Amino acid sequence: MGRIDVVMPQMGESIAEGTLSKWLKKIGDAVKRDEPIFEISTDKVDAEIPAPSAGVLAEILVTEGQTVPIQTLVARIETDATASVSAPSPTPPAPAPAPPAPLAGAAVPAAVGGPPARPPARPPASAPVRGPVLDESMEERLRRKSTPLVRRMVAEHGLDLATIPGSGLAGRVTKTDVLSFLEQPPAASAPTAALRPAGPMPGGIAVVAGPVVEPWEGDRVEPWSRIRKLTADHMIMSRRVSPHVNSLIEVDYTRVAQVRAKRKAEFAERGVNLTFLAFIAKAVAENLRKHPVVNSAVMGEATLFRREINLGIAVALDWGLIVPVIRRADELSLVGVARAIQDLADRARAKKLSPDEVQKGTFTITNPGVFGTVVGLPIINQPQSAILAVGGIEKQPAVITAPDGTDTIGIRTKGFLAMAFDHRVVDGADADRFLADVKRALHDVPENS
Repeated sequence: MGRIDVVMPQMGESIAEGTLSKWLKKIGDAVKRDEPIFEISTDKVDAEIPAPSAGVLAEILVTEGQTVPIQTLVARIETDATASVSAPSPTPPAPAPAPPAPLAGAAVPAAVGGPPARPPARPPASAPVRGPVLDESMEERLRRKSTPLVRRMVAEHGLDLATIPGSGLAGRVTKTDVLSFLEQPPAASAPTAALRPAGPMPGGIAVVAGPVVEPWEGDRVEPWSRIRKLTADHMIMSRRVSPHVNSLIEVDYTRVAQVRAKRKAEFAERGVNLTFLAFIAKAVAENLRKHPVVNSAVMGEATLFRREINLGIAVALDWGLIVPVIRRADELSLVGVARAIQDLADRARAKKLSPDEVQKGTFTITNPGVFGTVVGLPIINQPQSAILAVGGIEKQPAVITAPDGTDTIGIRTKGFLAMAFDHRVVDGADADRFLADVKRALHDVPENS
């Protein structure tokens, strides 16, 4: 019996740090083994971390909002019920020693999030950043080892890395530090121009920041969550990187509705909700194999054709948007696809996803139609080449042509599918052929899919 150490877990191979976003237990609370005790945020996913042992939460060593390296000691659990509980330290101790610094040129993953109120930034070194390496301290050299993502963001916005306060290991500047720095109001007096330049992008393309906005009396200001910041940055980047083109196609779901009505009870007995989205996802997965360019990515000046077909399914959360991935979706039956969609959505809302479950998607489906949207024009989920939006599905009057060629008006279940694609690699004809085959598959869905 004694005390069990609780450490910051490694939530994926590429994760080096994590932000402790919320404590679910307080000092003195009894905890059960595998009961969630705190929440963390990484640059991949938010998750609840379970207790490694039953007992009493005796010490909290990392406060809410702190970003620390993996394997840092964050708390201790007392497993001996008769032992006393230590009072919390007035200030959290220094993080556990970090892993050795990577070799020059190695990527260090950026952490997402940081403390709401950061300590004062260290004054920049008087020597220029580009000065002789021998003039720099070890701390300064570690600070300059930012991730490729951070360096790209700094270059895009014309910033100086040395002027941005860092909250990462050894003062490294993280992605969230850059976002927070960009959100700070300009030092000068209130601008007279509506927009303020933010510097050049690589290649000489000018980047213009948004207008400076100030709250009025009675307005409410709600800071973005980490997942909202990530989504915003990812969407802006996607629009800059990919020339977006959209194709829309109307689908008659009457056959799908008939099969769904016949098999819904059968699926319910297996604990699976059979939705229209499951039929659409299966049709998409089957046809991505026939149209590999839609399941591709841009790699420099080449097209990377993915062997795996991994469908990302966008899930709307109260605090943002997340895209869990169905791996090898083309190998699943209809019930398998329906079960995967339901399981991933439920665990996303409960913060039970692992980082691996939101990575390596090759094509994304988003479903704004569930909220009544007729059609949506989505933004590509980089580095993929296409994304499909499912519009609302409703009964509508339609012209029906009988086998003898006569036309009548009937009631059909219809809706739109809209696809955004990267015109660097996907031509309009490629996208239209893919959509036509998906439409055909939904019109002719077999009863025993």
